[in-house]
Parts: sequence; structure tokens; C-alpha cells
Amino acid sequence: MIIKEVVNRKESRKFLNFHKTHYRDDPNWVCPLDSEFKAIFDPSKNRTFNHGILKRWLLYNSDNSVIGRIAAFVDYNRSKAYRQPTGGIGFFEVIEDEKAAFLLFDTAIAWLKENGMEAVDGPVTFGSNESNWGLLVEGFVQQGYGMPYNKKYYKDLFEKYGFRNYFNQYSFHRDIASVNVFPERFMKIAEWISQRSGYSFEHFSFSNPDKYVNDLVDIYNTTWSEFREDFQPMVPSDFRETVQKGKAFLDEELIWFAYHNDEPIAFFVLFPDLNQILKHLNGKLHLLNILKFLYLKKRKTMTRMRAVVAGVKPAFRNSGVESAIFKCLYNVFMKKRYYRELELSWVGDFNKPMLSVYKAIGAEHAKTHVTYRYLINNNIEFIRLEDEMKGLVEGKEEKS
Repeated sequence: MIIKEVVNRKESRKFLNFHKTHYRDDPNWVCPLDSEFKAIFDPSKNRTFNHGILKRWLLYNSDNSVIGRIAAFVDYNRSKAYRQPTGGIGFFEVIEDEKAAFLLFDTAIAWLKENGMEAVDGPVTFGSNESNWGLLVEGFVQQGYGMPYNKKYYKDLFEKYGFRNYFNQYSFHRDIASVNVFPERFMKIAEWISQRSGYSFEHFSFSNPDKYVNDLVDIYNTTWSEFREDFQPMVPSDFRETVQKGKAFLDEELIWFAYHNDEPIAFFVLFPDLNQILKHLNGKLHLLNILKFLYLKKRKTMTRMRAVVAGVKPAFRNSGVESAIFKCLYNVFMKKRYYRELELSWVGDFNKPMLSVYKAIGAEHAKTHVTYRYLINNNIEFIRLEDEMKGLVEGKEEKS
């Protein structure tokens, strides 16, 4: 076996195309759009390159066929927020061969060590964590748009190499085809909250996108800054770009905001599951596939929705405002009956309040992804994210 760094367009195409052959006979895998995949590695399109570096490698067998790939990267903003300098690996694919997998891991981790990293997380992406983050270990079905899918044997490869479970990412599913979508008690709480003085609720509108983009960023940054050591503030351009790219398939009435005396306090973002269309396009958006996309969209092919991101400002946690937002969504579901399934993904095992909300609406745990961590520096104590977060909150409480 020979491993080579990706340094030209020909090798970039091989890196892109390997997943198409690797999953060719797997009906659950959905090919991502080639354009979206390539944009991750393009410094002109991925702003993470402004504060990060990345390398890619391909693994060849004796007859010069590609049998594996991996990328390693350092996001310096994220890395400096951890207890130790921490890089990432991702876009890992390999045949079922431990020697091949370990050679890919060795190469990526050696490069990260050369660049001063003392730990590595994987499989993750070079960018924000709402998409392509974690290793699927439970629930090998077609994933929602943005959720990674992989071979079952990858779990053993990561764990045999020495990667350890940093945190679990849970996905919940809820059938919404029935009349009684959410439990009665939950709806009563939602009704009470929604009628309280000073509270109001609005869905996103393309007629005034900047208002809602700014509101989301305000809530997001306030929500997560006190929880995550690796927190990176969102800037309006981040979500504005997502909205622009998704305008062809987003539904305004699936993105909701809560306000208290006109202050934005909570949001919940659902995307129609684009994977239900992408599975028919093989990663290409040429003219024929654009027409196919429009036809499938008109036919209401996207019957599932995925919860992408949510946030509640600390002062309004446990107030029931999340329930009131779900009541707004309930009204949308009753009007648009072609939506039949709600996927709530992902929520970390450290996020107890959101786990409680998902269980309260009757959603069932359907899938688990894992973010693994490998310690390059053996002198560092391994601490799971949940324990790190407890320490972070306790430290802030002591200072106050």
C-alpha cells in the first residue's frame, strides 16, 4: 500500500469520487452534491481557511487503485479553545482492512503532531459542526441532509486505534402523520406559554431575511458562549450564506423565533430533508438534474424534516418557550400534511434540557453518532465533553 498527498486536480477528483464507488451498493447512502463537497476544500469558498490549514491523502493498493482517503486539519480558533491544542480528521473512507485504516490514521496524526497538536477529534469536518460531524454507530438507515453516513466497521477501526468517545450525538425521530402529533400535557404547557404577556412568535421570512439572521446570531452566541470551550461566535454572514444556498428548498414556516418584549430569546430551525431528492441526482446539478430537482420538489418528495440548530437564551431556559415554538410548528404540520416525519438531529449527550424536550414531545431515539478524541500527548488526561462543560460552568459560578 502507498499513501500520497492530494496535490492536484486529478487527485482531488479521485478523493471526491472514492465515496461513490465505496458506497455504490449501499441503498442507505446518499451522494452529497459534488459542488458542496468540493467547496469544503476551496479556500475561496470555505472561510475556515482564514484561520486554519488542511491536508488530504489517498491510499492506493498494489495495482494503483484507491482504497482509502483521509483529511487532517487545524482550525486554530477552535483548537485554542480546548484544554490542549486539538486538530481534526475527517472525510475518512477505507476498505475493510485494519492495516489500511491505521496507515491513514498514522499519516494524518503525524501531520497534526508536526503542527503542534496534542489531540485530535474525528471524524469531524473543516467548518461548523451542524453538518458532517461524528461517526454513525447506531441507526444505519438513510440519514437526513447534513448527517454523515459510514460503514459499520469504522467503529471498530477507530476504537482499536485508540480513539475514545468524547461525546455522543443523538438523533430522535417523531412520526407527525397522526392527528395527535404531540402529547396533550406538552400542548397545554405550550398553549399557556404562548399566551403569556410579552411573548410573541414569528417564522422566518425571505422578505426580511437580515432581521431574522441577526436575531438568530444574537440568540446563538448568547446561548452557547457559556457552554462550550470550543465555542466560536457566529457572524451574520455565516447563516446568511446558508439561507441563500438553501433558498431553493427551505420552507419559511419551518424556522421559528420567540421574542419577549421584542427581544429575540429562542429559535428553532428545521430544514426539509434534501437527501430525499439528492438520492436521485448522484451528486450532479447539470440541467437534467436541475429539472429533476424541481419536479421532485413540486411532487412534495421531501416528507421529512431535520432539526438543524436551536437555541434558548440562558435567562429563558426552563421557561417552556421551546414548547411554545413546537406548538407553532404543530400548526404548520397540520396545514402541510405532506410532512410526515420529524428528525431531531443532532443533540449532544451533554445537552440535558434539549434531550428532555425531545422526549417530552414523544420522539424516539433513532440514531447515534460519536465524536471521538485521540490523545497524541499521552500525558494529558482524557476528559469527556460533558465533564469539561460541568467544570466550565462550575468555574464561572465560582468567579461570579
